[in-house]
Amino acid sequence: MKIFNTLILLFSLVCFSLTAQTEKKATVIIDTESSSLKWIGEKITGSQHYGSLTFEKGELIFCDQENQGSPSLCSGYFIVDMNSISVEDLSGGSKDRLEGHLKSDDFFSVKKHKKSKLTILSSIKTETGYLVDGSLTIKEITHPIQFELVSEAGGFISNLVFDRSKYDVQYGSGSFFENLGDKLILDDIALNVNLYIKQMNVTD
Repeated sequence: MKIFNTLILLFSLVCFSLTAQTEKKATVIIDTESSSLKWIGEKITGSQHYGSLTFEKGELIFCDQENQGSPSLCSGYFIVDMNSISVEDLSGGSKDRLEGHLKSDDFFSVKKHKKSKLTILSSIKTETGYLVDGSLTIKEITHPIQFELVSEAGGFISNLVFDRSKYDVQYGSGSFFENLGDKLILDDIALNVNLYIKQMNVTD
């Protein structure tokens, strides 16, 4: 709790600095060890698998582009290590087999595409944080994505959804195959994100 209070104080000081000197920017470095990225995949029957991924690096850049007297989230990025795909609802051999399958060419082709990236392009302030427009790159394929980034003690949280079929993740997808019946896996994959702040730097 003490470190969270310290981070909140730092963030408040950065906001004051940006308000007073709008030519400056604040770069927020994400703590990759404390931050978490959870995924949920669902079949048409309602059954689910879920697990996690690891951030390799990430940062948020705040500025006052519109000269409104308070900082805006103007850019940023997150890089995810795709080899870190973990299944958390299974154990033993079943866990190992599904993790291997998710890393294979049926899904995310991890040997060929080791990283995924989310880039923040712009944002609009909301009562709880920011409505973010960005781009998501998986398997070297990039598409727009929009999501809410909500301020919380020590960082931010977000819940977003992406359509795996847009990234050539074909296995069990009704976008590529017909007559799958109860073997159909929904294209939408939900991500639950918790971001914790490691440090903040204010620069010109």
